[in-house]
Amino acid sequence: MRSHTRFGSAAVGVALAALAAGALAGPAAAKPPRAPGKLAITKDSFGALNGTAVDRYTLTNKRMSVSIITYGGIIQQLWAPDRRGRLANVTLGFADLAGYTTGEAGYPPGDPPNTAYFGALIGRYGNRIGKGTFPLDGNTYTLDINNDPNSLHGGFLGFDKRIWDATPATGRNRVSLTLTRTSAEGEGCTHTIPPACTGYPGNVQVKVVYSLDRKSNLRIHYTATTDKPTVVNLTNHAYWNLAGEGTGTIYDHRLTLDARRYTPVDSTLIPTGAIDPVAGTPFDFTSPHAIGQRIRNDNQQLKYGRGYDHNWVLDRPAGSTNLIRAARLREPSSGRVLSIRTTEPGIQFYSGNFLDGTLYGTSGRAYRQGDGLALETQHYPDSPNKPNFPSTRLNPGQTYDTTTIYAFSASRPRR
Repeated sequence: MRSHTRFGSAAVGVALAALAAGALAGPAAAKPPRAPGKLAITKDSFGALNGTAVDRYTLTNKRMSVSIITYGGIIQQLWAPDRRGRLANVTLGFADLAGYTTGEAGYPPGDPPNTAYFGALIGRYGNRIGKGTFPLDGNTYTLDINNDPNSLHGGFLGFDKRIWDATPATGRNRVSLTLTRTSAEGEGCTHTIPPACTGYPGNVQVKVVYSLDRKSNLRIHYTATTDKPTVVNLTNHAYWNLAGEGTGTIYDHRLTLDARRYTPVDSTLIPTGAIDPVAGTPFDFTSPHAIGQRIRNDNQQLKYGRGYDHNWVLDRPAGSTNLIRAARLREPSSGRVLSIRTTEPGIQFYSGNFLDGTLYGTSGRAYRQGDGLALETQHYPDSPNKPNFPSTRLNPGQTYDTTTIYAFSASRPRR
């Protein structure tokens, strides 16, 4: 039987901590957990992992709801209204825990699968680090090669495959869920033979706060501190389909990116170090374009990624860390709009190129190429190896502090 708890104004803590390897799953409905009403946060069971409970927290307001599980800090569902007020789940994910802990082949025995990182918190380093190695203070650190020949999203056992401690809270204008964990020195290195690797230096205390306000802004606030110099680059890997999860491709979505430059990549999707203008290329989203309009163009960068899988350099004044708009996504049929603001310098737009029909989502439908897109606010990929990129270094005594806001609305039909 699924447990269900509703929280009042006092914060209630739930202590959970375990490594992720193997799962026992609990059921989860592919429908809104409740009709949106006043600000509230509820908790129910999402199964267990090696005997450790995995919980799901659902934040609601009068218009929308978002469900987050303590495994991976994953946004499991997000229900938003269209222009007529009809709700749909607009993020890709799985109906139960087993979906997140089993799936893609190709990982070494005993390791959790990739599962496309649906909705997950990503760390210790979001995106790729070339050849799984980087220098810091005269030392060379080596990482899991889980995206051959590179390291991706923190390695085989990144933040997306850990169970987080969770504390819910309600306030007058928002409800929130605080997730915390300690990333131990050496994380990012799962294997010791061969080749040996060191993992990331330093013990890092991480806190991520999800909050939903009355105006349908989903805010993610990330903070981290370390006891040794290290590198940190955190993000969320939600996939969006504003027509509704499982309804088809996102190629008719209109995307605007507030970025006049991007970082081109090599054949392994590692930035070359160049920062190039988007003008005159299929990467120019400074005005709205349908995602499918140019995705099949004869362009080497698109061939490398099988579509869009690149970092855009946001139009930000030098030295500024203020919240600025990074992206606006609109789905014409439903009218749903997602606007993203961030304090980060870049955003990775990934058009779901490697979805291949082997994963079945909350709707029970297979996810195929282009059935969802990710917009990951971030520092640039491979920054520890690119001195000309904004630094991802974190020192003792400093606090990594970054915020991204996802604002949901619906537009009227255009005449």
